[in-house]
Amino acid sequence: MSSRRPLIALAGAVALALLAPLQTQAAGSAYVALGDSFSAGTGTRAPTDGCYRSPYGYPALIAEARALDLDYQACSGADTFDVLANQVGALGEDTTYVTMTVGGNDVGFSPVVTECALPWWISDCYGAIGQSRSILTGALPGRFDSVFSAVASKAPNAAVVVGGYPRLFNGQDCSWATFFSRREMRALNAATDDLDALIQQRSTANGLDYVDPRPAFDDHAVCDDEEWINGFTFPVGESFHPNRAGHEAYANVFWPGAGTTGLNRLEAQRGPHKAESGPLRTGSAAQAVLDMDLTSPSNLRQARAAGVSTAQIRVAERELRSADPTRQARGLERLHRLDDSGPRGFGGSPRRPSTGPVRDAEPQR
Repeated sequence: MSSRRPLIALAGAVALALLAPLQTQAAGSAYVALGDSFSAGTGTRAPTDGCYRSPYGYPALIAEARALDLDYQACSGADTFDVLANQVGALGEDTTYVTMTVGGNDVGFSPVVTECALPWWISDCYGAIGQSRSILTGALPGRFDSVFSAVASKAPNAAVVVGGYPRLFNGQDCSWATFFSRREMRALNAATDDLDALIQQRSTANGLDYVDPRPAFDDHAVCDDEEWINGFTFPVGESFHPNRAGHEAYANVFWPGAGTTGLNRLEAQRGPHKAESGPLRTGSAAQAVLDMDLTSPSNLRQARAAGVSTAQIRVAERELRSADPTRQARGLERLHRLDDSGPRGFGGSPRRPSTGPVRDAEPQR
């Protein structure tokens, strides 16, 4: 962790540099939040519309803490084209503060993670990462320039802050419903690092400020003792996004103290939030793996070609379809043994006990 201390200092310096002028703004200053699901608050289990736009997303916490008038434009699923076509029109000369996260959907965040979560014999994880990297090094720099220059032009009087993305993984897959290897998790984190480096490069080249959330999220990745990022969960769309504690941290990165203050004020108004869904238990994990359709003809052909026992896969599927949680757990264990013995490397991550919950719903404050 010591190697990242300069990054922590850099992120803090950027945020504190923004804090002084923004504190002098009058209440009601116009704040426009642009971007994708990481800005729309996906992961907080509190959608308000088709774009998600959670009251617990970091933009809402900042607005609550600093008495800013929030124009919440961020939308789950948005890429750079969507931001240009549907969001930047909200900016104007009276806009005083702009935040955004963007770029993850351009490089295929959701389909890449989904591909890498599959068992090795039907997964093309590294191929998916490679395609993502081709976009990152090819088209994405120009797309960023188009977005960032448009924002700077349309909001000439605003403090504009662009955020990067946190690393999702700590090297352990603690869910029965996913099949990430350690090597794959390292590759996904490395791709996040390269995306963040490009965001920083192109945002600052266009005169905007950049903040790095990765130091704040150290020791709070998926499967850490205190997760600020959801692992695989239901509803599935909440998976692999910051939870409420993560959005509190994000808000504090954009504006020190704003996340904690904003969340405390919201809870004073609404009361502490109670989790809206129960634990993801063995049966839910079994259904998630059944949805991978491992016994389809094409998937069985791939297994056979890879030297994986199709008989064991069929046995596991029958166990997963059982109504008995013990048999379901046995099927999940069977499939993970097949996955951990594969060639993609560095499998064998410790997993939760088969008799208990596979993954609890995130603890909510």
